[in-house]
Amino acid sequence: MSTHSNPAQSHGHENGHGHGHGHDHGSDSTEIDWEAMADTLENNGELHLPVLRLTAARLAELLGPDKEVRRILDIGSGPGVMTCALAEAFPDAEVVAVDGAPALLDRALARAERLGLGNRVAIRHAELPGDLEGGEGHAGGGLGEADLIWSSKAVHHIGDQQGVLDALTGALRPGGMLAVAEGGLPMRCLPRDIGIGTPGFQARLDALQEYWFERMRSELPGSTSTVEDWPAMLAEAGLTDVGSFTYLLDLPAPLGGTARTFLRNQLTRLRDVMSESLDADDRKTLDVLLDDTAPEGILRRPDAFVLSATTVFAGARRAS
Repeated sequence: MSTHSNPAQSHGHENGHGHGHGHDHGSDSTEIDWEAMADTLENNGELHLPVLRLTAARLAELLGPDKEVRRILDIGSGPGVMTCALAEAFPDAEVVAVDGAPALLDRALARAERLGLGNRVAIRHAELPGDLEGGEGHAGGGLGEADLIWSSKAVHHIGDQQGVLDALTGALRPGGMLAVAEGGLPMRCLPRDIGIGTPGFQARLDALQEYWFERMRSELPGSTSTVEDWPAMLAEAGLTDVGSFTYLLDLPAPLGGTARTFLRNQLTRLRDVMSESLDADDRKTLDVLLDDTAPEGILRRPDAFVLSATTVFAGARRAS
């Protein structure tokens, strides 16, 4: 399993990336080849690195100075950007990047080596929920136990979301914490009227992404409908002191090259998987935005920005 939110906004993929590892099967497909998106995922993580570091520091604060954190699982780690941020925030812990895409795990390990964290970062190829349910016959199944479990935009790629939260809670050591980045607000990058096509373009893209997301969820093995009240779901899993916090990535116009590349990747991904759902006018608008030579294109226009919210829900397992 890997991570992600929707086909165009992988602000998981801050972390990295989702569920299936098949290849795209034409327009409007809900199958995603995460390994083919490795560069995009790492670019996404780099852009969100300030938020990821703030998040890791906040988790350390919530656990408190008296809590010994020896082992951390990053579920759906992607290329390991958050894995390494966690290793930096918890200098005495082993951090395990857990993902279903071997090429992304290789990137996570290479990143850890570059940052001098290779002695404390490990990788584990695994598919959830199976590897939590079986394996070694103790809490955590084949993944083992942890003092902190982090997962960004990954739980929603599993059919039974409550079931996987229950399993992750079972992998926590007493007093440990489960933190998931899920839900939240859609990213904003353009004004309402962008001077081409019909105003409200991004709002219409949001609606299409909601439709795609619901299709994706319905096609997952064991898909179970649930009210996505994440605090209630964490409490149902048996966690206490459940709460949430949100950090903003606010990059105002005019954007630099890294952020523009990020936006171009998001829009390209959206066109690849949703082109059949776009009406002719919006498809034309999207093509102009992706024209690298056009002044109205996302790589050149002066009004493009990035405003993205990462919401984290967390709770603790009882100490005894």
